[in-house]
Amino acid sequence: MTAEPHARPFGIYVHVPFCATRCGYCDFNTYTAAELGGANPDGWLEALRTELGLAATSMGSLRSRPPESFPGSLRSRPPESFPGSLRSRPPEVSTVFVGGGTPSMLGGERLAAVLGAVRANFVLAEGAEVTTEANPESTSRELLAQLRNAGFTRLSLGMQSSAPHVLAALDRVHSPGRAPAAAADARAEGFEHVSLDLIYGTPGETDDDLSRSVDAAIGAGVDHVSAYALVVEQGTALARRVRRGELPAPDDDVLAARYELLDARLSAAGFDWYEVSNWSLAGGQCRHNLGYWDGGEWWGAGPGAHGYVGATRWWNVKHPNAYAQSLAQGRLPVADSETLDDATRHTEDVMLRLRLRSGLPIAGLSAAEAARAELAVSDGLVVRTSDRLVLTDRGRLLADAVVRDVLTAGD
Repeated sequence: MTAEPHARPFGIYVHVPFCATRCGYCDFNTYTAAELGGANPDGWLEALRTELGLAATSMGSLRSRPPESFPGSLRSRPPESFPGSLRSRPPEVSTVFVGGGTPSMLGGERLAAVLGAVRANFVLAEGAEVTTEANPESTSRELLAQLRNAGFTRLSLGMQSSAPHVLAALDRVHSPGRAPAAAADARAEGFEHVSLDLIYGTPGETDDDLSRSVDAAIGAGVDHVSAYALVVEQGTALARRVRRGELPAPDDDVLAARYELLDARLSAAGFDWYEVSNWSLAGGQCRHNLGYWDGGEWWGAGPGAHGYVGATRWWNVKHPNAYAQSLAQGRLPVADSETLDDATRHTEDVMLRLRLRSGLPIAGLSAAEAARAELAVSDGLVVRTSDRLVLTDRGRLLADAVVRDVLTAGD
């Protein structure tokens, strides 16, 4: 089911580890100033330039050799010592995504330099999608103009909610109207695509709160909305508050009802779902994320970033200091890596592609899996097109269970 490597889209993900404050629900690899131990954006940028240079020379090896090349040859030799075969031309870059963390904290000049480092080592395909995430409180018209002039085509803003008490429960620091205003500014500055992220199911949120949040996002003129159920991740401030009984844990039935509410509201405004948690107007799909879900390859650059090329998946060391130290010594900052065998790749294909509106190709299923999929069809969780399986509205609420049922036999 997985596309051949030469036919797979290739993207670059850049992880920015800096945040002004830590949101209570977040377990991403991010650091506030007090946690950085001397690391800073300029040092991170210099290390990133080095990693992208090593990345361009390493592509051929990853496509032809298993990941044991990381702890040995690729991690221990500087790029000038790579044999000629490793200097094969890297693939054109279809998408770039700068995420975090809070990329907008870097400012326009540094974000332009990030894109410059990509261009210095790779060839951007014509019409490449170039995205950066941003927090509303660190976004301005000046910054947006700088980003657009640098070549960014897409902006993804963290909104989460328009209700003050919901933002407070999530430890978000921006005002309720700031995210829609920033989205409108991005449109005015010429961004081709603008997305707002929502979180639903926060303790204290009501149906009206969510309805107003969705309406505010639509009213901002965006062409893409992502909406995620609140998940209480272990080790976060939110998890500690739930454990102490200060806040109730999210309720599954409430989450399902909220999902149906926002889906109905977005659909009425002309947005179509193309992945279980993502809706867009025509042409507004995030191509970079589609690459993750639809079998593409990508290089993950930055502290804690994950990459996937050929059959190799790897992840970088997490702390910015360790990341920079590894690269200063001429080594890729890889913490560990693995080779995905055919069975693992198949499992992941089913998990990811069944979440897409384009659906899961039936031809890639075993006879037993296809038979189990028929049960999901009979239960009204999946519909069968000529050659694919697509989740129904009810099936989207139970997507993880549908995947499990297709992949594994019942007791």
